Amino acid sequence: VQLVESGGGLVQAGGSLRLSCVASGFSDDDYAIAWFRKAPGKDLEGVAQISMSDGSPRYVDSVKGRSTIARDNAKKAAFLQMDSLKPEDTALYYCLLDLHYSSNYNWKAITVYDLWGKGTQLTVSS
Repeated sequence: VQLVESGGGLVQAGGSLRLSCVASGFSDDDYAIAWFRKAPGKDLEGVAQISMSDGSPRYVDSVKGRSTIARDNAKKAAFLQMDSLKPEDTALYYCLLDLHYSSNYNWKAITVYDLWGKGTQLTVSS
């Protein structure tokens, strides 16, 4: 099983960016992909999650209204579109895979995930 992230970079405040995550190496249908981020001096934070079976999204409050997570089941891919970026969005963004998705669990708990990607850096300049 493998996760590959892409799409990070340097963006000015107010700009937009799309992060991509492609999963491979498994055949499950009821799984979820999430994005977490780790900023210097801050704890790891769950940013968004999408159920790959029904597309249900979840977001952390700090990105609601300016971020959209979407999926492409055929490619086993999830995308995080982030708009109106702020310097506080600067972080290393990780894609995570949950092969045992549930609508009732705490999606922000890192322990529910089976695999992490290597991460992609997003830097937002002021």
